[in-house]
Amino acid sequence: MLIKQQVLERIADGTVTLAFRRWKRPTVKTGGQLRTAVGILAIDEVTVIHVDEITPEDAQKAGCSSYSELFHTLNENQESALYRIKFHFAGQDPREVLREQVDLTDDELAKVHQKLTHLDLKSQDGSWTMTILRLIKQHPGLRATELAGLANLDTQVLKVKVRKLKSLGLTISIARGGYRLSPRGCEILDRLDYSEEYT
Repeated sequence: MLIKQQVLERIADGTVTLAFRRWKRPTVKTGGQLRTAVGILAIDEVTVIHVDEITPEDAQKAGCSSYSELFHTLNENQESALYRIKFHFAGQDPREVLREQVDLTDDELAKVHQKLTHLDLKSQDGSWTMTILRLIKQHPGLRATELAGLANLDTQVLKVKVRKLKSLGLTISIARGGYRLSPRGCEILDRLDYSEEYT
């Protein structure tokens, strides 16, 4: 579910709590979550409604200046069902919180190392985690296609691998399509490289 940045900011401060979409198939479900640029949205309810059920108050809660503004956008694709999505802001993306965590204890570092090793062992491409972390460190902001070439991987395969590193709080996606290491990623790479060099 795509949401404009100015609406996301109003979701974060609690003034926008509804969305209306015409979909052939809903892209979110009741009880689910949606990651956005401002954090996590908790999806409270997704229901099919008729356009006549929308009130002016609903339009305001959806971030529209008027009922007619909302009505105009919903009339663009009348073949699809109309969905009312109720949600609330559930806080920061845990990955964003995680990526700022530094000064890891030896035990914390060992746990991350274990997770990276597990990713390597599960991969049909062999060990890749440290290689990709090093490439991102050496080429911050490099687009996925170029980074994939350096890693000798298909671009989509690389993106999946980087998402796995991102889930550990080690990388940050840049708007123009590149990546850089998070503060946590920099520390972990430096400490693991140091331990490899001196063991």
